[in-house]
Amino acid sequence: MTVWARRALTIPSLALLTLLWLLLLPATLPVAALVDLVRGGRRPLVRCVVYLALYLACETGGVAAAFLLWIASGVWAGGSRARFVRWNVALQAYWATILYRAAERVFSFTTEVEGSADAASGPIIVLIRHTSTADTLLPVVYLTGRHGMALRYVLKRELLWDPCLDVVGQRLPNAFIVRGSGEGGREIAAVQRLSVDLGPKDGVLIYPEGTRFTAAKRERILAKLARHPDRRFERGAALRHVLPPHTGGVLGLLAGNADADVVLCAHTGLEPAGSLRGVMSGRLIGTTVRVRFWRLARATVPTDAAARVAWLYDQWSVIDTWIDRQHPVNG
Repeated sequence: MTVWARRALTIPSLALLTLLWLLLLPATLPVAALVDLVRGGRRPLVRCVVYLALYLACETGGVAAAFLLWIASGVWAGGSRARFVRWNVALQAYWATILYRAAERVFSFTTEVEGSADAASGPIIVLIRHTSTADTLLPVVYLTGRHGMALRYVLKRELLWDPCLDVVGQRLPNAFIVRGSGEGGREIAAVQRLSVDLGPKDGVLIYPEGTRFTAAKRERILAKLARHPDRRFERGAALRHVLPPHTGGVLGLLAGNADADVVLCAHTGLEPAGSLRGVMSGRLIGTTVRVRFWRLARATVPTDAAARVAWLYDQWSVIDTWIDRQHPVNG
């Protein structure tokens, strides 16, 4: 499907869904409140109904703002492309911050962040844990919004069905990867290009796990690693809270820029947001989300490819241990 054919489907659908959900709020909220009353607890269903309304409104507003920004920038008439990119980075940060702060208020959770100042200058390659859609907002809020870091993202291509990500995300130097395409070399080359020409306020971010953590996914990945001749299965099996990392994209980024430091991002507390059932269970309500950044000097990263694989597993073990020390959440 072409870009414009997809947008002709997703953008009107988003606008219609937003309108319908807002119009139905007077009916859905009392029903949700009644269900919550019967079930007891801290009104998780009411919170979900409210947050979905906020999310849809923010998505629709984001698409509208992106259109107005395109008009105002004059890029369509030869205006500055660099300015257009800066404005889109700012829009992305504003949009993500609204969504995240709204989630904090609706679900009554707090966020504690350590070490974000260590990632306040580039060039950097950010390796972040992945547990839910919510954690995709963390680097935008705490690195772009707080420190002005312009991050380039490695994302799965399915996310282009999100209209905001489709419109704004493709204006920025991101890579939307087709997973399991059989064209691994081409996809890694696209990832590697992101780390070229990073400036003092630039970074590239990748989720080495490639997907959200679940126990079932962990078992499937370990079964594949059992066929590797090296120690990946043994080292992957020792990880309790994170999935064994995929190495291709990370190695590609390291090969694409010999100067960029590496930043690790660990977090815990957003695990319930990994599924609709988890959010509706109420386990997110009142929790504390903890986020920790570490910066690793490039000189500490091995140059040999095999040594880099072992190094990546070492870093993922550090993240796993940190999560365990906070509060064990995955078993």
